Amino acid sequence: MTRQAEKPFLYVVVCAAGIASGAGRLIAAAQERGWEVGVIATPVAMSGFFDTEAVAAQTGRPVRSAWRTPADPRPFPPPDAVAVAPATFNTVNKWAAGISDTLALGTLCEAAGLDIPVAVLPCVADALAAHPAYRDSLARLGAMGVRFGEPYNGEVRPDGSRPDFAWERALDLLEPHQARA
Repeated sequence: MTRQAEKPFLYVVVCAAGIASGAGRLIAAAQERGWEVGVIATPVAMSGFFDTEAVAAQTGRPVRSAWRTPADPRPFPPPDAVAVAPATFNTVNKWAAGISDTLALGTLCEAAGLDIPVAVLPCVADALAAHPAYRDSLARLGAMGVRFGEPYNGEVRPDGSRPDFAWERALDLLEPHQARA
């Protein structure tokens, strides 16, 4: 753990997918399991994909999306782990390519170099998941030690409902790391 006698700190990276509106479920589950949580969102996710005010109230910290200036204080301590949920096609591919053009991507790119455990819950349509670049990106990130949950495509069932997104799976993937933290 990075801070003695304190709870481990989890960064939750939220990407712009319709399912992002449920991010509070991951935060609540993480808090129940003993994590402190800070949320970093992609810029597009900040434009109405989830309730940023509710998430800020839930975590007691601002939702971050933009880089801070060197003079600004760090609003979060260093992470003990990172959960990316939902992870979009765009974020997975940019991250695997080492593109760091947003705070969310910069955080993910740095996590590998800092040996910080990362769990990812992809939310990608089947047509995009079939793209060779996406498959290559999953392989590259997997080789870096990133742990993936089952992909979620959000496909509508015959009864008109959608399957639940397995928010807590990200925490399950990180549990061995939390014990070590």
